[in-house]
Amino acid sequence: MAQEANEPVSDDPNLWLEDVTGDKALDWVKEQNKLSVAELTESEDFKELQDKILKILNSNERIPFVAKRGPYYYNFWQDGEHPRGLWRRTTPEEYKKEKPEWDVIIDVDALAEKEGENWVWHGVSMLRPDYTHAIVKLSRGGADADIKREFNVETREFVEDGFYLPEAKSRISWKDKDTLLVGTNFGEGSLTDSGYPRIVKEWKRGTPLTEAKTIFEGEKTDVSVSGVYDDTPGFEREFVSRGMTFWTSKLYLVEDGKLIEIEKPDDAEVNVHRDWIFVQPRSTWEVGGKTYEPGALLVGNFDDYMQGKRDFTVLFEPTDRKSMEGYSPTKNFLLVNELDNVRNKIYQWTPGEDGTWQRKPLPGVPEFGSVSVGAVDEEESDEFFLTVTDYTTPTTLFLGTAGDPAIEKLKSLPAFYDATGIVVEQYEATSKDGTKVPYFQVSHKDIKLDGTNPTLLYGYGGFEVPLTPNYSATTGTAWLTSGGVFVVANIRGGGEFGPKWHQAALKENRHKAYEDFIAVGEDLIARKVTSSEHLGVMGGSNGGLLTGNMLVLRPDLFGAVVSQVPLLDMKRFHLLLAGASWMGEYGNPDDPEQWEFIQTFSPYHLVKKDVKYPKTLFTTSTRDDRVHPGHARKMVARMKNMGHDVLYYENIEGGHAGAADNKQRAFMTALTYEFLKQQLMNK
Repeated sequence: MAQEANEPVSDDPNLWLEDVTGDKALDWVKEQNKLSVAELTESEDFKELQDKILKILNSNERIPFVAKRGPYYYNFWQDGEHPRGLWRRTTPEEYKKEKPEWDVIIDVDALAEKEGENWVWHGVSMLRPDYTHAIVKLSRGGADADIKREFNVETREFVEDGFYLPEAKSRISWKDKDTLLVGTNFGEGSLTDSGYPRIVKEWKRGTPLTEAKTIFEGEKTDVSVSGVYDDTPGFEREFVSRGMTFWTSKLYLVEDGKLIEIEKPDDAEVNVHRDWIFVQPRSTWEVGGKTYEPGALLVGNFDDYMQGKRDFTVLFEPTDRKSMEGYSPTKNFLLVNELDNVRNKIYQWTPGEDGTWQRKPLPGVPEFGSVSVGAVDEEESDEFFLTVTDYTTPTTLFLGTAGDPAIEKLKSLPAFYDATGIVVEQYEATSKDGTKVPYFQVSHKDIKLDGTNPTLLYGYGGFEVPLTPNYSATTGTAWLTSGGVFVVANIRGGGEFGPKWHQAALKENRHKAYEDFIAVGEDLIARKVTSSEHLGVMGGSNGGLLTGNMLVLRPDLFGAVVSQVPLLDMKRFHLLLAGASWMGEYGNPDDPEQWEFIQTFSPYHLVKKDVKYPKTLFTTSTRDDRVHPGHARKMVARMKNMGHDVLYYENIEGGHAGAADNKQRAFMTALTYEFLKQQLMNK
C-alpha cells in the first residue's frame, strides 16, 4: 500500500486549472464536458434513464419533511414546476392529510428571475417566539458561501434596511429582534486559513456592520469560530465556540460581557439543553475519579458542572460493535439512537427529580431498517418524528409521543422501483490487519455466484460519518432493476462504531480505510459475487479521495471508478478553499514528516504512465467552494497527458452537492450510471 510518488509535482504544470473561473480553465472544462456528453448521453437508454430519475426527483409523492416553528410546519420543496424551490408552511392538522394545503412564503424561482440571480436555497433562521423575524440564506449557484437577508414572514417581504450580510461563509444567531451574533468576512484578517469566520461580533439593528461590538477573536490557524444564543424560555444563554481543528474545540459561556470557559477535553463535544449538560468524549476521559470511554454520552446538571462538580449519568456506553448515532431531547425525555452492528435501536431516557435517569426501549419502533428520530418541538411537547427506511423499503415517516406507546404513520414514499426478489444481506470481510469490516449487499435473492454480476461498491470512510441503510429510488431504478448488485462498505474512518473506528484511520493510519475497502472488494470476488472486470467503485468528497486511491493503489481489482467532487492533490489540499480545516483528518503536508505518509494516499502524485488503469469518470462543480474543482481537473489533465482513458464532467452550478436543482441532479445521476453500465454490464 505504501507506494512512493511517481515524480515530484512541486512544479505542477497543471496549476492553471486551479483558476476556477479563468477563461483558459473553463475552456478546458467545456471541451472535457463535450467529450463526456458525446460518449455517455447519446443513447436512448441514457435519455430514458434521465427521464425516469427526473420523474422520481420531481414526484409529488415524495415526503415533504418539515420543521416546526411556532404553530406551523415549514418545508422546502423542489419539483418540475419549481426547480429552485418553494419555502412554504402548513398546520400540523393539515399536514396529516394526504394532500395538505401549503402556504407559500418564498418562491425562489420567482425571486431568482426578478433579481437576475441563480439563487439556491440555503435555509432560514427564525426568531422565537413569534417566528416573524427571519434571516434567509441564499447561495449563488449552490456554493457554501451565501448572502443573508432579513425577511418578514408575515408581510412576505425582505426588510428594507434590515440585517444584510454579503456573500461569505458567515455564521449568524438571533439574540433578540434587534441583535445578531455574527461571524463573517469583516475585512482583512477576519477569516481563518480555512476561509471561515475568525471573529464573533454583536451587531445592533440600524448600525453599520463596521460598528458591531467584538465578542471574541480566534486564531488564524483555527477552523472557525461562532456565537450562538440559546433562546430556550427560562434558560437563555449566550455561547461562543472556537474550533481549533475539525476535531478539537473550546466552548465559552458569555455572561455580562465576560467569557467563561466551559472546561472539557478539547476533543469532547458539549451541548447544553435546559438544565442539562451533555458531554461526548472522543478519547478516554478520567475525571471525578471515574473513567469514561470514547463515544460515551454523559449527562449532568449544567449549573453544578459550572461550579466544578463532575457527577455524570452514563446514557450510552460504547462497545467494539456499538456506537451512538445521535440523541434528541424532548420537553420531558431524551431519545438516544444507538447503532448496534450498523443497525438502529432507539431508547427513551426519563430524568427523575433526584437526578437519576431511567432507560427503556422506545415503544412502537419497527424492528427493521435504519431508524432516525428527532423532537418535533423540544420546548413545547414530547412529540417526535421517526423515519424508517432500508435499501429496498420506501421511507416512512411516523409521529409519536415519548412516554406513549402509540405511534401514528404520517407519510410514506411509494415504491419507485420494483424490489421484488431483491434482498439486503450483511457480510464481513477481513482487512489486512485482521479487522472485521462489515458491508451490506443488495441484490436479487437468486443471483448466480459465478463472478459475472455487475457490482457497484460504495464507500466513504472519513470524518466519523456512518453509512447506514437508506432507500434510494435512483439506485434502485438505475442499477438494481438492471441486474446490478449494490454494496456499501462500513470501513474505518467512518462513524459506524464510534470515535475509535474513525480514529483508527486518521493521518498516518489512513491506509487502513483503503485496506478495508480493498478487503471488501476482494471478498466479493472470493464469494464469486463478481470479478474485477465487473466490479466498480463510487464515492464523493472524502469518498472521491477513497475511490481515487482505489484507482492508483489497486487498478487490477476494479473495472470502473467514479470519483465525485473529490480531493486528489493531497500536497495542496490545505491551500485550496476549506482544505485547511481537514488537516486534523489527513495531516499537514507542509510538515516533511507528515508528507511522508500523506503522499502515500495522494492519487495525483501516485498515478503512473506505465500502469493500465480502469476507465474512470471524475465529476465536480465549478461552484464547489468546499472541495476545489482543481483537484479533479488536474487529475484528469495529468492522466490524459499520460495517455490514460478518463472522462470528466463539471457542472457549472451545484456547489459541493454537485447539482443545484432536480434537472441537474437527474442528468448527473444518469451520467454516472450510464458510465457504470457501459463499463461493468456491457462486457
